[in-house]
Amino acid sequence: MIVNEWCMYCGECAGVCPQCVIEVCETGLKFDEQTCEDCKFCVMVCPVGALEKDEQK
Repeated sequence: MIVNEWCMYCGECAGVCPQCVIEVCETGLKFDEQTCEDCKFCVMVCPVGALEKDEQK
């Protein structure tokens, strides 16, 4: 789950995503849920906690 209000647009999450499913844009993050492998690397590197684990996956 993405909390766009907290996002600093640093791109750390996009840089660690092995599937390249995260795109940083003017309005926050765009995320392709269909391609995501749920590795949680993006959650681990986010310096402001703008990404949260989706426990339903």
